[in-house]
Amino acid sequence: MLQILFALGFASAALAAGANGPIVHHTQLDWDNDAPWFGGLSGVEMRADGKQMTVISDRGRIMVADLARDALGTLTGLEVIHSVALRDQKGAVMDKPHADAEGLAIAPDGSIFISYEGQHRIARTNLADGTTEQIIAPPQGALLRENAGFEALAVDAEGSLYALPEDTRSNQIPLYKYQNDAWSIAAYLEKDSPFVPVGADFDDEGRLYLLERTVTPLGFRTRLRRIELAGDQTSAVTLLQTLPARYDNLEALTVWRDGVGRTRVTMISDDNFLSVQQTQVIELTITQ
Repeated sequence: MLQILFALGFASAALAAGANGPIVHHTQLDWDNDAPWFGGLSGVEMRADGKQMTVISDRGRIMVADLARDALGTLTGLEVIHSVALRDQKGAVMDKPHADAEGLAIAPDGSIFISYEGQHRIARTNLADGTTEQIIAPPQGALLRENAGFEALAVDAEGSLYALPEDTRSNQIPLYKYQNDAWSIAAYLEKDSPFVPVGADFDDEGRLYLLERTVTPLGFRTRLRRIELAGDQTSAVTLLQTLPARYDNLEALTVWRDGVGRTRVTMISDDNFLSVQQTQVIELTITQ
């Protein structure tokens, strides 16, 4: 059963990003599903028309959901239409620690890539049966601690993969790029706060959107930044920064453009399979 909570217009934007901020529309929906495997959502990619999305769970599952929208494009419901367990290259269902899927990216040719923690790797994956088709090892020298690996994964218009570690011990976050079967560091992003990367995606203008999170005694805080990449130089603007407990544990991010040309951001929370948390679907419309 879906319990739908709507918070529309500038009032919500003011709470999240300031009355004169870039958010002009906000929708929140709590997504419920009785299946025992539902929960722990950590990565998402939206289809271009905004009516279907692919999601992954950090307990080793990939799903496809149809989305219902009203005449204004506001999200009103979701229905899982495909769900399979993630499998290794031999077709065996993965279990911990191998099944901790965290980041999701879909390339222009339809290839699906998933980043994993615990046993750190990136895997090209078959959507139909969840089988791993190719394994990409992390870059040498990357600082990937347990439960703090590549949570943020994105692919650009050319099909190059980008990955960011959740944790770093310096004031810079390396943006790793995988192209032509080799890793490089595309840029360093400034780490000027307790926020750490948990989701990433490119828009159709080549700008990188970065979802970041931090945990406080009062609840989770969320930050969303848009980053311009020019060679190894970057510039960033903060689109959203919340107070504690404004949202749940937002981890998954996808950026898309709707039928009237507006930039949309969809974020989903990881409920950690706990009854005290929710799977929230947050959609923002962003001005340019």
